[in-house]
Amino acid sequence: MKILVLGAGATGGYFGGRLAASGADVTFLIRPARAEKLAAEGLIVESPFGNFKTPVKTVTRETLSGAYDAVLLSCKSYDLGSSIEAIAPAVGKSTQILPLLNGIKHLDDLDAAFSKGRVLGGLCHLSVTLSPEGVVQHLNNLHLLAYGLREPSQNELCEKLLPIMEKSGFAARLSPNVIADMWGKWVLLATLAGMTCLMRATVGEIVATRDGRDILVAMLDECKAIAAANGYPVPELQYQQIKTMLTDPASQVVASMRRDMQRGAEIEGDHIIGDMLAHGLTKCVPAPMLTIAYANLQAYQKRRPLTAI
Repeated sequence: MKILVLGAGATGGYFGGRLAASGADVTFLIRPARAEKLAAEGLIVESPFGNFKTPVKTVTRETLSGAYDAVLLSCKSYDLGSSIEAIAPAVGKSTQILPLLNGIKHLDDLDAAFSKGRVLGGLCHLSVTLSPEGVVQHLNNLHLLAYGLREPSQNELCEKLLPIMEKSGFAARLSPNVIADMWGKWVLLATLAGMTCLMRATVGEIVATRDGRDILVAMLDECKAIAAANGYPVPELQYQQIKTMLTDPASQVVASMRRDMQRGAEIEGDHIIGDMLAHGLTKCVPAPMLTIAYANLQAYQKRRPLTAI
């Protein structure tokens, strides 16, 4: 199976690198400068599960040709338009696109460009960054990639892809209800991003304040209510797991969006917080905490790149 991975940054570099190192037929679609570096040094991954360096095949937008069986898409939401243009030459009649973006709004754009029958559902739980030297650095023990079909015609490729992923060394799961799983992650992430960006603090620091825990749980419950109103209730066990994670007084966790704000970078505020709020408004679900969190992110976007905060 021929797999194209868009980019060799943090997420794409980690999953694509493990696939390549396990012998899968993987090609990275990247910029010329990154292609030169990878040709000279290979793709380097540092992980609690073992460091490795592997040679990889690469193409650029100028050299990409021919269809692939699967395209792994892990761009930021604000780069989705250019990413769709970049991968278009690789999408044939039987190609399946596996997006790992947060939220669900990107599915509409991908469906419009390629049709729903060519776009799988997908998500990942991964904390990873790319060092200034181009090394993919895995930061904890989470490295789950879950995916699943949205149309019955996608079943054959989903089944063929699973053993390839399982051989790679990360946790791979073929989900029977991937959209519900995507909503579950979105509830977690919207709360984590909304709160750590609003408070400019880690989970533990927020919980240590007089009212921080209650405010955080209030935002979590808003997101949970919005998911349920849209037909994707979070199972009670999963909700309790998320709640425990987000109220841990020892937690040093912040959302990657908070780190992006600290360096004055573009953020996915509209895609993660704004769209969650929009889904709540459509179903008449009150969401005062999300409203405040989204106003905070909108204000940040208007200020950047004047200062990092």
